Amino acid sequence: MNTPSPSLDDLFDEANGHLAVGELEEAVLLYRQCVKLDPNFFDGWHALGMALLKVGETKEAIGAGLMATTLKPNDLLAWTGLSQMYVRAGQIAEAEDAKGKARILSLGGKIVKD
Repeated sequence: MNTPSPSLDDLFDEANGHLAVGELEEAVLLYRQCVKLDPNFFDGWHALGMALLKVGETKEAIGAGLMATTLKPNDLLAWTGLSQMYVRAGQIAEAEDAKGKARILSLGGKIVKD
C-alpha cells in the first residue's frame, strides 16, 4: 500500500519546524521539495533563500531570492531578503538596488503596478 505524498503545506510546515529548532540543512531540503512541487510557491522560494543564506550558500540563496521577487515584485520582505543576500555576496550595487526597492515598498509605493 502506498503512503500518500505529503502536501505542500505539510512539507512547508515541517521545513519551518526544522528551521525553528536550528536544523537548517533539513529545512533547506524540505524547502527545495516545496518549490519543486510548486515552482510558483512564493513562500517556499523566500524561505529557501533565507535558509540557504544561513547555511552559507549565498549564490543559490540569491537565485531563490530572485525567484521570490519575480513571483511577488511588490513584497517588502522579498526585496529586504534579496538585499541581505547581495550584501553577503559582496554585490553592493545590487544590494543597494534591492534595498531601494524595499524602501519604495515600505513607503507605500509599488515596484510593479497592479
